[in-house]
Amino acid sequence: MKKEFKAESKRLLDLMINSIYTHREIFLRELISNSSDAIDKIYYKALTDENLTFNQDDYYIKLEADKESRTLTIIDTGIGMTQDELEANLGVIANSGSFAFKKENELKDGFDIIGQFGVGFYSAFMVAEHVTVITKALGSEQAYRWESEGAEGYTIEACEKEEVGTKIILKLKENTEDENYDDYLEEYRLKSIVKKYSDFIRYPIKMDISSSRLKDGSEDEYEDYKEEKIINSMVPIWRKNKSELKEEDYNNFYSEKHYGFDKPLRHIHISADGAVRYQSILFIPEKTPFDFYTKEYEKGLELYSSGVMIMNKCADLLPDYFSFVKGMVDSEDLSLNISRELLQHDRQLKIIAKRIKEKVKSELLNILKNDREKYEEFYKNFGRQLKFGVYSDFGQDKETLQDLIMFYSSTEKKMVTLEEYVTRMKEDQKFIYYASGESVEKIDKLPQTELVSDEGYEILYFTDDVDEFAVKMMMNYMDKEFKSVSSGDLGIENEKIDETPEEKEENQDIFSMMKEELSGKVKDIRASKRLKSHPVCITSEGELSIEMEKVLSAMPNGNEVKAERILEININHEIFKGIKEAFETDKEKVKIYARVLYNQALLIEGLTINDPVEYANDVFKLMSK
Repeated sequence: MKKEFKAESKRLLDLMINSIYTHREIFLRELISNSSDAIDKIYYKALTDENLTFNQDDYYIKLEADKESRTLTIIDTGIGMTQDELEANLGVIANSGSFAFKKENELKDGFDIIGQFGVGFYSAFMVAEHVTVITKALGSEQAYRWESEGAEGYTIEACEKEEVGTKIILKLKENTEDENYDDYLEEYRLKSIVKKYSDFIRYPIKMDISSSRLKDGSEDEYEDYKEEKIINSMVPIWRKNKSELKEEDYNNFYSEKHYGFDKPLRHIHISADGAVRYQSILFIPEKTPFDFYTKEYEKGLELYSSGVMIMNKCADLLPDYFSFVKGMVDSEDLSLNISRELLQHDRQLKIIAKRIKEKVKSELLNILKNDREKYEEFYKNFGRQLKFGVYSDFGQDKETLQDLIMFYSSTEKKMVTLEEYVTRMKEDQKFIYYASGESVEKIDKLPQTELVSDEGYEILYFTDDVDEFAVKMMMNYMDKEFKSVSSGDLGIENEKIDETPEEKEENQDIFSMMKEELSGKVKDIRASKRLKSHPVCITSEGELSIEMEKVLSAMPNGNEVKAERILEININHEIFKGIKEAFETDKEKVKIYARVLYNQALLIEGLTINDPVEYANDVFKLMSK
């Protein structure tokens, strides 16, 4: 007699089949996990029942695909179900025998039961139009058959079955334009699903695999045959002792999991046993993934619960600045939602994420200290991401990252850390000096660096667009403030301009005329304290520098962002003598000088000249006079 489900309505089953799971292929993961749970229950009973022995070789899960009948069968040698258990577990949607079993027995290490939610079994209806369950419980003489075609209800009747365990037979749905259900009868497809989700189930998953061989007595004629093979790994690498594993084992795992086509720069193997138990293998890649700095790149670690993959990329386990890290986490302590496909955002996950962050930082510092060449190679690939991390979220992670970032040094001619810079600062040096530009070669030629360099102070070269934004967010390092060589007060004692009061007044009149000519382009024109051999440069006032203006202007809707530009002129340079003479005899020429010097300063900074034709004509006029 057909019985109705004791759940709220047909709508609930409909919801589970069509909404809870993102990918239909997950049905196989759910059914295999249930089979694994059933074997675990026998294992646990054997620990408490002296009349029961558990020989691991007798326990397995098997997949059988029959293309003719279009059925997929999942067989296990687990604990099986009685009639009452069939009623309770399969007659009530969202009722779970595994959850009750776990609650009753308070399972400890190694015996965690995954199927806690009672809906995994019903994922079978995503691919099957008819489901048959034949089961015989441990210690029972009678076997039972449960059958259902979905929300309409189910039947239970006595049947014959010799061995203890459960057989689930799925009669697949008819193919549609959108879905090819026959796919789940193909060996390669079943193997790939098992490999993806259930590779580390601790019991063998068997399947008859097609092979070919030479016929007896033939040299060139082959015959097809089937051979039963185990298609899962069973023992995950992360559960092995570190002493058993070699570097090659980790590299092979990295390759097998397709974490990258390179070799990992370093691996981190974690086995944590405390408030939250978890195991993890993390990799720092050697090379940048081709899409790393694109919107398409997806960060995250593989997440397992008791060896069953729950998420392919769990983004919550990694901060953005460590998004290059690859690897996996396996924990028995995570709270999952009803589909086991998504995680509830809970305390355990946050604890694991925090510890992973600390471990990655610690490992990077270790590489920096003990293998500088390797770290510099890593930094070339991923340093920009670390600097973005310093800048992001209003600098909340700057203390985590400040010891990991590096910049090119004007004196060392190589990459240095902030700690290295500060520890060799001169006694009278007040600031950490930096200069920004497109490349080391261009910064080397910047006029603004002259005074700081002549004082023997080291300058950090900022060549990434994020560099200056990052240090602005940091503000200081080891109580030393960052200072751009283009800023107003450089904190150098001999910053002075050698001019008499009369000269100062005359120069100011010249600057006023030039400033009027450049109205709207510069905030002020001043005699430079920093220039020695160069005639002119542009500096800025306020928080926004010229380099920051360039970056922001290149962004959408960033055209209105302008730094407060100051045109600095070297009054000791030959060019200024010409300007002074022109001020006395040809004031139009002073205006030409103003435009030319301003445009030259823009070119030095790598900025665009608004009117190249006007600039060329101005140069011609000066050359012809």
